[in-house]
Amino acid sequence: MTKARASVFDDEDDFDVSSFSPKAAPDPAAPSVDQVRAIAEASNFPSREVKKIHAPTPAETRKREPRRHRTGRTAQFNARTTPETADAFYAIADQQGWLVGETIEHALAALQRELARQGRA
Repeated sequence: MTKARASVFDDEDDFDVSSFSPKAAPDPAAPSVDQVRAIAEASNFPSREVKKIHAPTPAETRKREPRRHRTGRTAQFNARTTPETADAFYAIADQQGWLVGETIEHALAALQRELARQGRA
């Protein structure tokens, strides 16, 4: 390197910007992008551009809308389950118009009633 970089901390006002100039206009004799692409395809020259083909995965097609409501419920409850069980749970919540936490409360109450009826509670 023959030239030293300019320091941003110099107090000198003689910073030379004469070597900077606007970009030149494109060459009018240059072929268009479509012509270049046609010649490349005819010559079996592979394009390196990423082809944007996106097939949705099963997880993307099953995505649910976020359920955000201010209910005063502050404890978080997480559980692993099968996709079928989760779908059935959300179907019941949607059918009844309940929030997820409210659905858990109804399910717990029903389980407690069933166990009490069987004499297990």
